[in-house]
Amino acid sequence: MTTAYELEIESLDIEGRGVGHYEGKVVFVDGVLPGERALVENVRSKSSYDKARVVQLLTQSPQRQTPPCPSFGVCGGCAMQHLQPAAQVAVKQRVLEDALGHIGGVKAESYLAPMHGPYWQYRHRARLSVRNVMKKGTALVGFREKGSHYVVDMAECRILPPQVSALLLPLRELISAMSIPHRIPQIEVSVGEDCLSLALRHIEPLQDNDIQLLRDFAKRYNVSWWLQPKGPETMHPLEREDEDSLYYDLPDYDLRMPFKPADFTQVNPSINRSLIRLALNLLQIQEGERVADLFCGLGNFSLPLARIASEVVGIEGSSTLTKRAGEAAAQHSLQDKASFTTLNLFEVDVEWLRKLGYFDRILIDPPRDGAQAVAQALSELQPHEKPKRIVYVSCNPATLARDAGILLKEGGYRMLNAGVLNMFPHTAHVESIAVFEPITAN
Repeated sequence: MTTAYELEIESLDIEGRGVGHYEGKVVFVDGVLPGERALVENVRSKSSYDKARVVQLLTQSPQRQTPPCPSFGVCGGCAMQHLQPAAQVAVKQRVLEDALGHIGGVKAESYLAPMHGPYWQYRHRARLSVRNVMKKGTALVGFREKGSHYVVDMAECRILPPQVSALLLPLRELISAMSIPHRIPQIEVSVGEDCLSLALRHIEPLQDNDIQLLRDFAKRYNVSWWLQPKGPETMHPLEREDEDSLYYDLPDYDLRMPFKPADFTQVNPSINRSLIRLALNLLQIQEGERVADLFCGLGNFSLPLARIASEVVGIEGSSTLTKRAGEAAAQHSLQDKASFTTLNLFEVDVEWLRKLGYFDRILIDPPRDGAQAVAQALSELQPHEKPKRIVYVSCNPATLARDAGILLKEGGYRMLNAGVLNMFPHTAHVESIAVFEPITAN
């Protein structure tokens, strides 16, 4: 029989779980906040930690709030709706500082003010899971339950735009009426400036009646369908006229950025625009300077940079994305200022970097794995070869901390600033930015 015990919650971890200590072991508890005391009981025990659940909340944090979403606590999409938004950002700032200190052994000379944006209806990219449930006589469409492959029985979602949330129940009816509801695992949502795209992953071929159902749905709800029979490279529009319907605007730079449903774009367009402005301001680009944008993707930073810098070199591992970036540059008459190359940036070295020529400024925006090889190459440059400034945008504080450690301890750089961006409110995801300069820089 499990014995309940009192636990004081000391902090939140990177997954948004409460952290406490009991009898010399770390205890992780969902749904509690720092400063609270709770009666808990273990649900899983390991040699170095326990996982527990709340039996009774004994004291409440003044920063606790009632979660607006009826699915919170079951749905795995959000982890922090019970914590006031400003406090969520403070937690993420602490996660960043702890990662820099504990993993990288470094700290920033100063910290930037956290970047806030909309807290609700912000998520313009999402992967909705689909599960045909025979017992319920319907297909469920939404996010997965926390720690489970089951799909939440949800009728709305507060972090999705209203027009997407309103489709959750109609999509159930649609999938249930199709010939292969048990062979449709997911729907990718992409919200553009004036288009809502839904990409249907189907493991078996669709029948003629399925196609008609999709067309009727598209007409009724004003959406465009894409189909994905196998891998992401097989994704294609149901109707040919929808091929080029998706784009997002960057009005500060008079740019329109086309993309496809399988392309990577930021989920939060408001924060993305603010992030671009911040990154370019932090780079402090001067007239006539040459800039590198590493892990450039579609050119989300490259094309705004080309409005300011003399030359921009974008490098990315996906040829699909670099092709798309080059086309966008040509559409905006920036092809003479912005060039794009496809290369695996996880396998580069200092000699490769030298061959590219000198860069005055470098922007790095890697995936979760970070930019270890790039950081190592930058650290091996001679003082006269080093860029005047590096801005590193990160979606994983652990790999940012590792790479910052390389730059500071091996490369002779200093970390001027670091800060967090609330790209994913109510989740434990930490987006951050850091600024580096050579110590010898004036």
